Amino acid sequence: MTQDSIEFDVAGELPPLKGEAKSLLSVGHGQAVRVHALLLASHTAKQRDGFPGFGARRIGMDVTVRSPSGAVGDATNSLGGIGDTLQQRRRGIDLSHLGELAGGFLYEDDTQIREIHYREETGSAGYTARFWAL
Repeated sequence: MTQDSIEFDVAGELPPLKGEAKSLLSVGHGQAVRVHALLLASHTAKQRDGFPGFGARRIGMDVTVRSPSGAVGDATNSLGGIGDTLQQRRRGIDLSHLGELAGGFLYEDDTQIREIHYREETGSAGYTARFWAL
């Protein structure tokens, strides 16, 4: 039996932003703190729920971002950052610096994401991400 969805919160950080060609998972990337927070939340939720991941199934992504001002910035960069961080497919990148967090990946490739919901709210910095099989 496979599970069809997973949800988790990332407290205290905004989503990693995709904005350059360098992989978000590269050592020393400027978004490393945000990437670490996302992978930790995903890894913890997978362990908590016994979630095996989506494999190659088509999926949907729902993201609610919270910030004290209610304005976060470019939604597409946030969504791209989350999508890239949680995909397993990597070429030529050493992930050994991630340790057990390399197990936080949810799907093979972010091209599997076929439905997206995004919203911003006023609140303590953080976000909630939910993924489901289509």
